[in-house]
Amino acid sequence: MAPLNLAISPCPNDTFAFHALAHGLVPGAPPVSVTFADIDVLNTRAADGLDDLVKVSYAALPWLLDRYRLLPSGGALGRGCGPLVLMAEDRGASRIGETGGGGDADVLRGARVAIPGTRTTAYLLFRLWAAGVDVASIDVLPFEKIMPAVRDGRYDAGLVIHESRFTYPSYGLVSVADLGDWWEGATGLPIPLGAILARRDLPAGVGDLGGAVRGSVAAAFADRTASADWVLAHSQELAPEVVEAHIDLYVNGFSLDLGDEGYAAVEELLGRAATANLVPPLPTPLR
Repeated sequence: MAPLNLAISPCPNDTFAFHALAHGLVPGAPPVSVTFADIDVLNTRAADGLDDLVKVSYAALPWLLDRYRLLPSGGALGRGCGPLVLMAEDRGASRIGETGGGGDADVLRGARVAIPGTRTTAYLLFRLWAAGVDVASIDVLPFEKIMPAVRDGRYDAGLVIHESRFTYPSYGLVSVADLGDWWEGATGLPIPLGAILARRDLPAGVGDLGGAVRGSVAAAFADRTASADWVLAHSQELAPEVVEAHIDLYVNGFSLDLGDEGYAAVEELLGRAATANLVPPLPTPLR
């Protein structure tokens, strides 16, 4: 059997979770070849049907479920792991003072905002949170370029994901809103960030892909040292302690299985977004 194409991000949560599958260490799993790309590129690849297994934003599902099915394992969903809205320290302090406190979307009125992609979960949450607030502009940047752009004054604010939660103070930035805290306070549910999809037209001979992915995540938890070199090789020069914090935050029980609570979180996010006409209704059930 020719290897399946697996497309994931180079971020530590993905390389940690998929190390065993990528290296043929999951019994009974099909062989895979790995393509790395940032989340905005992965969403586009999935829209073009380029990959057999692909990591995408949950926000992109309404455009993808006609061709792909959601796997119950391997994704990123949890608590305390939401996107942040960042500003330079002086500007952020000034805007918070004007609006009466952090977390108020009015802090972005008239702001130039950099985001990691228009079909990312981060941006969907941003649109739900900031409904009715007129920003000056929205531009897409690779996620690793957002904080330098805000620090250097090219943008007033940046919407950040991944390890930026741990590193933004070193850029002289402050968080003016934690969209994960906002979501959890509004719904009581965990925040759905990244999903793993499999093509619907794969031959039956590939076996249980959900089980294969679950086996890879389980292997990562069973021996954290096995993936360490591969994770660090793709971690874009992150400090080892940041890599560990990233994995601890984004790879958890929901990565083994979404379960009823995980599915409920995804359905709530996409249901709210569809009601607000931000995404189309889901074309097929999630499970």
